[in-house]
Amino acid sequence: MAQRKIIVGYARMWPREVFEKVQPQNGGRKIIMAKSSEFLSGPGVYILYRDDEPYYIGQAEKLRRRLWNHAIKTDSRYYHFWNFFSAFAINDENYRNEVEGILIAALPTAANSAKPKLPKEKMPRDVGILLRKIYAGRISLL
Repeated sequence: MAQRKIIVGYARMWPREVFEKVQPQNGGRKIIMAKSSEFLSGPGVYILYRDDEPYYIGQAEKLRRRLWNHAIKTDSRYYHFWNFFSAFAINDENYRNEVEGILIAALPTAANSAKPKLPKEKMPRDVGILLRKIYAGRISLL
C-alpha cells in the first residue's frame, strides 16, 4: 500500500517582500512574486519569523491569502513583527492541526498563546533533578 505524504512541499525562510515585489512574466505583464508560486496557493502551516527567531505559527486553507494578509494589511495583528516566513504544504486538515501543534510545542514563540493539542509528557523525577544540577552549574554539558 502506498504511503500518503503528510507534507507535500515546503518553503524555508522566504522574505516577506515576495508579497510586494513584482516581476515580469511572459507577454510583458508584471505579477507579484508570491502569485507566481503555485506552492502558496494551497493549504498548509506557516511560521512567521522576526529575523531568524520564530514569532508566530499558524495554518491556512490558502497559504498565499493568509500570508498576504499578514504582509500587506497594516491592521493585521502581526504586520509589524515579521520579515521572513517558512511554509509547509499540507493538504489534510487533521495533519495540519498535528503539524501546527508540534511546531508550537517545539518552537515557543512570542505571539502564540495557543496550547498545542498534544498529550504532554510529565518530566520524570530523575530528569528534573538532572536539570536542576545543570542550572546550578554542578554538571557541565561540554
